[in-house]
Amino acid sequence: MEAIMQKFFSSRKLVIVVVCLIVSFGLMSLSVAIRDRRSTPPLVQQFGNDIVGFADRIVAAPMNGIHHGFVSTKNLLNTYQENERLKSKVDQLTQTQVKDQVLSRENKQLKRQLNVGSTLTGYEKINAAVITRTPSSWASQIIINKGQASGIKKNMPVIAGPGLIGTVAEVNKTNSKVVLVSNTAENSNRFAIQVLGDNSKVVNGIITSYDSSSNRIIMGNITSKAKLSVGNRVTTSGLGGVIPKGIYVGTVSKVTQDDYGLAKKVYIKPAANLNDIEVVSVAVRD
Repeated sequence: MEAIMQKFFSSRKLVIVVVCLIVSFGLMSLSVAIRDRRSTPPLVQQFGNDIVGFADRIVAAPMNGIHHGFVSTKNLLNTYQENERLKSKVDQLTQTQVKDQVLSRENKQLKRQLNVGSTLTGYEKINAAVITRTPSSWASQIIINKGQASGIKKNMPVIAGPGLIGTVAEVNKTNSKVVLVSNTAENSNRFAIQVLGDNSKVVNGIITSYDSSSNRIIMGNITSKAKLSVGNRVTTSGLGGVIPKGIYVGTVSKVTQDDYGLAKKVYIKPAANLNDIEVVSVAVRD
């Protein structure tokens, strides 16, 4: 008798499961059949969607919490590592600044002792702000808020950020016009620069033009046959008596031959961002 009852209940459970499956498939088929005919789903489908959505939220909440926890931990570790790297760089920068101050004082003392006076590398900075930069002359000039009253003179070099951006072309009482190195005019910014090439050999030349398509300064009038490589640093040479020596201009990006094949033509990537100039420094020779 007991065996017969167990078999009956097990058969009853099987029947219930089969009936539930049949009802589920029927509801799904009905839902698909009328889904495209109504702007809103039927009541049964809405109820099912709500149940599924509620279950998804219950399951997703702890999973999202775990995921955010892992992401936060990873970001914290990355922040810690980056902080350690920045601390190392700050320490190196501090050491470099201290060393630079010591060498600067030592250099001045040696100059006084040897009665050398001012050299090509001696200059002071006058800080100024850009007050005008029109779209029509965006790549050729800017106007700064310092002029004769602040000691600005014509042909003084102008620095923005890490590198040279141009020279003073016109000086008024309270403002000055600066011609940028990106100016393609024939007689603009033709000053002397030099490259520290391979094997510490110095190659001198002159800024001859600017390639606006590649944002590169072009250095010409090079007669030296010393080898130049991509990445060599370019600075002002100080030759000419107006622009101090040692102002950073940029790095070599390409070396080719000129149109006649007689001399080198060096393309220089500017150190300063010529499209983002707000504050500048005018270099005044000692």
